[in-house]
Amino acid sequence: MSSQSIGLSDELNAYVVAHSGNPDSIVLDLIEETRTALAESADMQIAPDQSAFMTFLARLIGARDAVEVGTFTGLSALSIARGLAPGGKLLCCDVSEEFTAVARRYWDKAGVSDRIELRIAPAAATLAALPEGPQFDLAFIDADKSSYPIYWAEIVPRMRPNGVIVVDNVLRHGTVVEPDPSPDTAAIIAFNDHVHADERVESVMIPLADGLTLARKLA
Repeated sequence: MSSQSIGLSDELNAYVVAHSGNPDSIVLDLIEETRTALAESADMQIAPDQSAFMTFLARLIGARDAVEVGTFTGLSALSIARGLAPGGKLLCCDVSEEFTAVARRYWDKAGVSDRIELRIAPAAATLAALPEGPQFDLAFIDADKSSYPIYWAEIVPRMRPNGVIVVDNVLRHGTVVEPDPSPDTAAIIAFNDHVHADERVESVMIPLADGLTLARKLA
């Protein structure tokens, strides 16, 4: 038995994706449009197996109220919205009308637009303007890396007990363990240490896609 997670070859990754949920034509078309029409920015889209994981997680914890920081072309929001409990709502924070216009089209196709509220404004301002106190069951952070601590500071107090925060790109393609990290990677390293030491949550880091941290809000 190995004491560490295995690395994934292209073939093994394809095998994992093929055995992680059953993406329908809407998800596949969204992934393809993002890759072809927005090639220079396409790496901001979550991975296909991460999409299945987000839907699974939302259903697993019975999430009803969720918030997302960083929406891009909408795959993560679509994935979360599909997993919400009946009557559930997802608040999406983004600054791009261009990218989220793609998202809106696919949310309409998937029939989840009524579950999603999109606010085009700096996420820090949107979060700070929310009512204080616990209100979310699930949160997803996937935006500008240097601002992760700001989003974390606004979101943690607004999580209900046992609510789960998911943070993306915490491994930065493995560069978090390399010397002389870039500014964005250095910011993630500091953020990861902060989350690990935060006594308000119980956290675990998993090597899914570019690394996810899952943090459960303690009572």
